Amino acid sequence: MRSEDQVKRKLNELKRQLDMMKSRMSAEEAAANVQVLRLEDMIMMLEWVIDQPSGSYHV
Repeated sequence: MRSEDQVKRKLNELKRQLDMMKSRMSAEEAAANVQVLRLEDMIMMLEWVIDQPSGSYHV
């Protein structure tokens, strides 16, 4: 299991990559769009890990 700091560092790295990809999208829109969606999914998963809901799934 990764530490919270490791997850936060990865989250920040992915957000920087996302910003770079969005700035390059006009030049390479089709390929970049796939990468942007992938990065957004990875960011969402890491944010969920950091702010995971409390409680039990099976109540």
